[in-house]
Amino acid sequence: MQSKVKLTKRQIKEDKFTAFMLKSKDEILEKWQFYVIGLAVVVLAVAAVFYYVNSRKTGHLDAGQKLAQAMLDYRSGNNQVAILALTQITDDYSGDDAAEQATFLLGRINYETKNYPEAIRYYELYLSTYRDDKLNRAAALAGVGACQENQGNYAEAATKYLAAIDEYPDGPLVADYNLAAMRAYLFQGDVAKARERLTILDEKFKGSGSTEEADRLFAEKGHS
Repeated sequence: MQSKVKLTKRQIKEDKFTAFMLKSKDEILEKWQFYVIGLAVVVLAVAAVFYYVNSRKTGHLDAGQKLAQAMLDYRSGNNQVAILALTQITDDYSGDDAAEQATFLLGRINYETKNYPEAIRYYELYLSTYRDDKLNRAAALAGVGACQENQGNYAEAATKYLAAIDEYPDGPLVADYNLAAMRAYLFQGDVAKARERLTILDEKFKGSGSTEEADRLFAEKGHS
């Protein structure tokens, strides 16, 4: 007959905290792909339409048509069809605006389908090739961070989130990137660095949804 194992109050408390953190992580990462990187995709969608219209005047009609169709496939949920089309665009129109947008979207779609190594590859390709669009560059850095976070590489994730902040310090997603960095530090167990991010959020983004979420997560960690 097996003897019962009696848990201490501390063990019970730690177990509850671990469950809470894992649940919070899943919920936040689901929101992350929509709110944070998603804004850049909205910009890309608008840019794709603009590009298509202007491509008729500049001789790049074929690239514009293919990009517009790939965007439609992506927004319709036909991810594999979109990936094939976007890959062809990057191969056939290297250096073209369509190829730039296709490269970023390939990172995004692979991230959404949880193909993190491939997502990282395209995000890093975007970063090494295209340097003008600060919003997309910051989102690409954050995309790499999100991929690393999903794979449990929290130190690398935090580094990329901070790089996203540095890339576009006045950008519209800085609060989200600070929250993401704080979260990565919490999962890593580096409470001091997480507190630094929380302080920045409280000072610069008081009352925002990101700050409220950061306060909630940090408060729970502080009671562990």
